[in-house]
Amino acid sequence: MSLFSAFRIAGSGASAQGQRLNVVASNLANADSAAGPDGQTYRARQVVFEAVQADNAAAGISGVRVSQVTTDTSPLRRQHDPKHPLADAEGYVSLPNVSVADEMVNMISAARAYENNIEVMNTARSLLQKTLQLGNS
Repeated sequence: MSLFSAFRIAGSGASAQGQRLNVVASNLANADSAAGPDGQTYRARQVVFEAVQADNAAAGISGVRVSQVTTDTSPLRRQHDPKHPLADAEGYVSLPNVSVADEMVNMISAARAYENNIEVMNTARSLLQKTLQLGNS
């Protein structure tokens, strides 16, 4: 594997983790929204990663990408609030199925993975610079 492959792989990982962070931010922002712009209750979303195969089959994996963003189909939270304008006949309001604790863990994990990918690119850059310095001496 060349150092340029390391840039491509780490760059794809950083990009995928950046998308994951955006989805987490959206989930957290809508955690207490009773209804979205479309009038429906927000449902948590999760990213699904997939490996990207290299052009050369012998080279193996050349990165990662977000293949899709799925919608969590688990039941919505129900909160008893009969005075709420969106309450049903029993006085319950349907709230998003977003777990703030789970999303915070997801955010920390994505941020660490993003940082690790950036560190890989910084290390590869440093190695390339050292290689160029050896060639000039």
